[in-house]
Amino acid sequence: MTIAHPHAGDRCVDPDDVGTNPTDNPRFDEIAASRLNRRRLLGWAVAKSLADVVAVPTRYTASVLYRLGDPIAADVPAYRNDGSDEAATYDRRAGDHHDGMTFFGIDASDRWDPAHATRGLLVMNHESMTQLFLHPAGRTVSGTGNAAMRTVADEVQREFYLHGVSVIEVERRDGSWRYRQDSRFNRRIHAVTEMVLSGPAAGTGDMRTRYSPDGTRTRGTVNNCANGATPWGTYLTCEENWAGYFRRIGAIDDPRRSPRELASFQRYGVRGVGGSSRLWATPRPDTADHLYGRWNAEIAGATATDDYRNVANTYGWVVEIDPFDPSGTPKKRTALGRFGHEGACLGPVVPGKPLVWYMGDDAQNEYVYKFVSARAWDPADVGAGMVAGDKYMDEGRLYAARFNEDGSGDWLELGLGINGITAASKAYAFADAADVLINARLAADAAGATKMDRPEWTAVHPKNGEIYLTLTNSTARSAGGANITNAANPRAYTEGGPSLSSGNPNGHIVRFADAGGEPDAVRFAWDVYLFGARSNAGPNVNLSELDADNDFSSPDGLWFSQASPGLLWLQTDDSKYTDVTNCMMLAALPGRVGDGGAKRIANASYVLTDNDEVVGHVAEQKTFVGKPPGADGLRRFLVGPVECEITGVAESGDGRALFVNIQHPGEDTSSLRDPAAFTSHWPDGGNARPRSATVVITRDDGGVIGL
Repeated sequence: MTIAHPHAGDRCVDPDDVGTNPTDNPRFDEIAASRLNRRRLLGWAVAKSLADVVAVPTRYTASVLYRLGDPIAADVPAYRNDGSDEAATYDRRAGDHHDGMTFFGIDASDRWDPAHATRGLLVMNHESMTQLFLHPAGRTVSGTGNAAMRTVADEVQREFYLHGVSVIEVERRDGSWRYRQDSRFNRRIHAVTEMVLSGPAAGTGDMRTRYSPDGTRTRGTVNNCANGATPWGTYLTCEENWAGYFRRIGAIDDPRRSPRELASFQRYGVRGVGGSSRLWATPRPDTADHLYGRWNAEIAGATATDDYRNVANTYGWVVEIDPFDPSGTPKKRTALGRFGHEGACLGPVVPGKPLVWYMGDDAQNEYVYKFVSARAWDPADVGAGMVAGDKYMDEGRLYAARFNEDGSGDWLELGLGINGITAASKAYAFADAADVLINARLAADAAGATKMDRPEWTAVHPKNGEIYLTLTNSTARSAGGANITNAANPRAYTEGGPSLSSGNPNGHIVRFADAGGEPDAVRFAWDVYLFGARSNAGPNVNLSELDADNDFSSPDGLWFSQASPGLLWLQTDDSKYTDVTNCMMLAALPGRVGDGGAKRIANASYVLTDNDEVVGHVAEQKTFVGKPPGADGLRRFLVGPVECEITGVAESGDGRALFVNIQHPGEDTSSLRDPAAFTSHWPDGGNARPRSATVVITRDDGGVIGL
């Protein structure tokens, strides 16, 4: 018997596909994967570069596919790239700051087919924007400080549309990839799109606004950084640094707020004029306005349904989108908690077991989380769309990680009445279960989770289920001049001499394994897989023994290939090594947790004496370090153009096309007066304004990427 499902097309779920063999006998895919050995994989290395190009190995080609402003509807003209394009067209153009993405294969019947190799929907995030290049002469602002105002509403409208998500149809034709401008699937989800609030926090008093008096809806998604996917074929976009988009002047609003509200605002950073470069609330600041006024989070009316005092509570979530339903309404899944979501990486999918997503909170000294569904996975839900999301993502348990000094770890459940999360909590009095999710950071504080060096992307090894987590860097671990370290964030040093801002400027990658490989395990083991460093740094800094072909700094994007199991792609977002090289992407063949051993790091740090003298001292920190990768286990594959971030990676179903995003090239350009002086002109060249863009990488012989 077979059962057909929406989106699955001719692909059906057959009970014969559900395995029950418990032995360790080898599988064919494992035998095939053994061909993925170090000699065959990393037979190249791209040199560091400061050139304004995308550099890839010999016998590979990187082609530009989808750039800021590119039209995705038949009636939209080509992008002029001079700030003069009509603002009303931007909801049908590529957004800015391309970021995390997923490729969804499509078969001949327009249905989802994960293995399809030549046609698919490429769904990607647009995290933010480089304002200087978006308008004819940069943004228009009058006044300063709290009186600063955006006076040209069209500029702000452009910016609304440039955030969010793109869904575009891509295809390989005549040997090359392109996107289809006229596809019925093409869609932009942005800062104006209506969203449903779903899960335990939906409909509660803290979610009610003038736009949605019953607290079940909101408008828009912003700061969409990393991403995720579901086993039923939908896309997850994650709202990262959203707090700064909202206007809330403390001198005006604080006296009107309860201690509970003030504690929440402080913990999430909801304060200020609404982003000194955005000021979205100001073109028409009346809070009755759902377009501009909703970015003002101050109390202005008699009740919560008369203003937008609660609007910030409707952001900071994981958002589910069905890319195969162009008219569908996205849902913010509140059961996964509210924080600065970097991404949501799906763990091993096993019939009869809960589903799990691993998530980082991308800010200094924040935490790592996981969500475990209340319902066990049923393969019959493949292709079920948002209905499956309601089933698996609206009910479950949220945890935060504690990394212990002995290499073990605990998942601390964030639930009302446990782990110190009560109405009597010292820092914040939790009112109910929904309050715990809305204020997940405060719940993790109370539970005792481990502060981390900016948790970024998570990725799950498809062969052993171990979880990898990038920690971009930290320069905020000092207390009284002394660096604070722990076993999972063990390194504190200063490049170039004594400095009171020393910390971990080059970042590292932690990996961990849930006990017994069970998704709902509450214990795990961990070690540090890689430390970012210059190859010529000392042994207490270059702990992974990197050389000129694989040294890197500030790891960010992280993703395992599905076509080549065991191949890990690592991307950087760096400002500490850019005197030597632009940001990059590396390929890796990692081992597993525990393949190295315990190590003591001699950290050099500096303190300021009462006489304003800088005095250095050394302190040891015990940690657990993975086996050095060597040149055969880690090599540089790509280097991007000037001042970019490399972020977001996806592959076609056969692994013969790799999609990579190049974000904000030339972001440090300070003036439009002399186009020849722009720090980057990528990808168009000449004197063009630079543009974020997606590139597609192929092998010249048509082979699988990386082999």
